[in-house]
Amino acid sequence: MINSPAGLKLSDYQTEALKADKSPDTSLAFPLLGLFGEAGSLLSVVKKKQRDRAAYLGYAPNVTEELGDVLWYFAIVASRGGIALSDIANNLNRGFSDWQDGGGQELLFRALQSSSSSSSVIRDQPTPEFENTLLELAGEIGAIVSDQQTGRLNGNQAALKGRLVAIMRALVKAADEAGVTLEAAAEGNLRKIFDRWPTNPKYPDPFDKDALKNEQLPREFTIDIFEREVRGQVYVFQQCNGINIGDRLTDNAIEPDDYRFHDAFHYAYGAVLTWSPVMRALLRLKRKSDPLIDEAEDGARALLIEEGIASWIFGQAKRLDFFAGMKSGDLSFDILKTVRQFVAGYEPERCPLWVWEKAILQGFDAFRFLKENRRARLRIDLEQRQLIVGELPHDT
Repeated sequence: MINSPAGLKLSDYQTEALKADKSPDTSLAFPLLGLFGEAGSLLSVVKKKQRDRAAYLGYAPNVTEELGDVLWYFAIVASRGGIALSDIANNLNRGFSDWQDGGGQELLFRALQSSSSSSSVIRDQPTPEFENTLLELAGEIGAIVSDQQTGRLNGNQAALKGRLVAIMRALVKAADEAGVTLEAAAEGNLRKIFDRWPTNPKYPDPFDKDALKNEQLPREFTIDIFEREVRGQVYVFQQCNGINIGDRLTDNAIEPDDYRFHDAFHYAYGAVLTWSPVMRALLRLKRKSDPLIDEAEDGARALLIEEGIASWIFGQAKRLDFFAGMKSGDLSFDILKTVRQFVAGYEPERCPLWVWEKAILQGFDAFRFLKENRRARLRIDLEQRQLIVGELPHDT
């Protein structure tokens, strides 16, 4: 991501934003729907603050994030229409009769706002002025969506330019009134984009790379998972090197849902994230040589957080065929953001969202295999960051 002390240029932001445009469709329809939806999300932030003034504490950061999301879709609309953000910004104070192309290539985001607004602190309450400007912004976006639907924008770049200038004027005004810099919103948006869809993905170092060797998670090992009947009750057992580990498991639910196989999720977290207090407990590999790590990162609270993540995601996955057919990039952004909230203040908070997605999807690949076959041999490979699922011979 670009990080210049001189500031972020609109042209650079547009170039970087385009890297996350994964849709094969090149029409205006998709980004316009996204632009309309993000304007609604921005209005929703204001509505929540008005309704729950004391309880809604996420107002200030959410305004910045939602403005960044609006900017992203705005940049994609402009790009698909063959228009540079810098040209739009350079013509904010001109009519179309004196429109200038290519005049704002070096224009910085911070130049769009007055010096007083760009140094202001984001307000912790929406003002009447801000609310009115957001309605104005929503109206301008509604107008461009309407033009798209009626065909007025087809082959009419002049009309598109006029609509985009009006939207950008409203965006600048909204940012001024919220005490937000568009530069901060744009930079935050790029961080968010590449946290989710990196151009050069690289796994972070294992969390226990500096731990004593005998306290590190094994870099490669196998776990056998299978069902066995005991006194008329079917349980799931697990073995590592032929030795039983953990408790025998049932679904712990009135309606059977095969949650008894959920330890596959923990093994996936261990393999891909190199984090799993549950797996450390099963293998008796807590980092006891560092009392603080032992208590905070490998202790009971961290273990409960991991169990909570596994259970919560399972509830989401049940409605989506346990993520069957999903590949990298398909998992809901909201699911990944919620997971990060779960682990705030703990080691895996530093894991990029794309790594979390890989861990979750690999865990559900293994779960679906277990659900169908009732037994499996899992190979945990921390070097390759993979959980590999295979058949478990019946004579094992």
